[in-house]
Amino acid sequence: MRGVLTVILAGGKGTRLEPLTRDRAKPAVPFGGLYRIIDFTLSNCINSGLRQILVVTQFKSRSLDRHIRSGWGFLSRELGEFIEVLPPQQRIDETWYKGTADAVYQNIYSIEREEADYTLILAGDHIYKMNYGHMIEAHIQRKADVTIGCIPVPLSEVRHFGIMEVGENDRVVSFIEKPPQAPPMPGDPHHALASMGIYVFNTRLMFELLCEDAARPGSQHDFGRDVIPAMIEAGQRVFAYRFRDENRKAVPYWRDVGTLDAYYQANMDLIAVDPVLNLYDMSWPIRTYQPQLPPPKFVFSGEGPAGQARRGEALDSMVCAGCIVSGGHVRHSILSPRVRINSYAIVEDSILLDGVDVGRYCRVRRAIIDKDVKLPPYTVIGYDLEFDRRRGFTVTEGGIVVVPKAEPAETFQAPNALPPL
Repeated sequence: MRGVLTVILAGGKGTRLEPLTRDRAKPAVPFGGLYRIIDFTLSNCINSGLRQILVVTQFKSRSLDRHIRSGWGFLSRELGEFIEVLPPQQRIDETWYKGTADAVYQNIYSIEREEADYTLILAGDHIYKMNYGHMIEAHIQRKADVTIGCIPVPLSEVRHFGIMEVGENDRVVSFIEKPPQAPPMPGDPHHALASMGIYVFNTRLMFELLCEDAARPGSQHDFGRDVIPAMIEAGQRVFAYRFRDENRKAVPYWRDVGTLDAYYQANMDLIAVDPVLNLYDMSWPIRTYQPQLPPPKFVFSGEGPAGQARRGEALDSMVCAGCIVSGGHVRHSILSPRVRINSYAIVEDSILLDGVDVGRYCRVRRAIIDKDVKLPPYTVIGYDLEFDRRRGFTVTEGGIVVVPKAEPAETFQAPNALPPL
């Protein structure tokens, strides 16, 4: 799709996802075993025919930079196609980005160089499938100044979103960022219309709006808090675009995996018999970096030296390349690349990231274990939550234990009374 520049905002801290975001930006957090969160937004762009993409980074961006360079470098600048990372350059201001609008404003020179008629602004930290081309076509047909992607959300959750009211033909008449309460949608008393953080702007007008916002006293320099409300007040043509899901399921799928419990549940959704997010739909492929690894391997079947059952198996699980399940048992879990499960270990209802090594006789349940963690033999995680807290692990409200990277071996000492096998 020519004449459209895509700008993906991928600089968020993701503090609610700590410790997974201690060393990486939220869009770089692994998801579904093989992917990173940003892969969904980037795949949507490629599947929508958008091949001029700038990724704006900020905090802890090294992992994200490496992933995009390794897995998304297939476009050719010679053909006018690119996915390019823009780190903070401080060409306009010597501060970190103050808000979403300021992040675009501080990169205005890079955006100007592409001479695009329209600019699509996206967030890099949501899980969904969407054809942005349809939204851009609607923007052009309505002769809009800005078009906002939106979804219905329960009234109990409006405090987490920018909420809009619409009039005839979905023209936006008010926009309030994260209100404590909001009026319901017309014809639906249980839901309000929420922004997805997706905007289509006429590029030249966007430049003018960003310059005005940069000079406005008291502005937080955010699209939802400042720029969009000012446009509505000025009578400009602001329209809502209802989310059209490419996931092809009965219920539209869009997830903000901004908390550890939401992240865990979204991953667990993938291993259902009929998953609510279909990763196997080849008409809308999700691309990522594919490491050069051998197929997964399952070894040993029978009894061990002491007569104990010793069988390498994984049931109701996703197992990535390079994994070895060596005499251990995996149930309802996700094993990322290069994970090893050793003999007599039991892993259930868990997410193991790249390179995790689970020692013999370990027991792990309802846990997220970060990259390259080595669990010594007999480690027990997820059975005694108070003991897990004393060891310094994060335990979520939903009872999920999160083990960060680079934990010393002594951290994993077992409690006095081990739970039965």
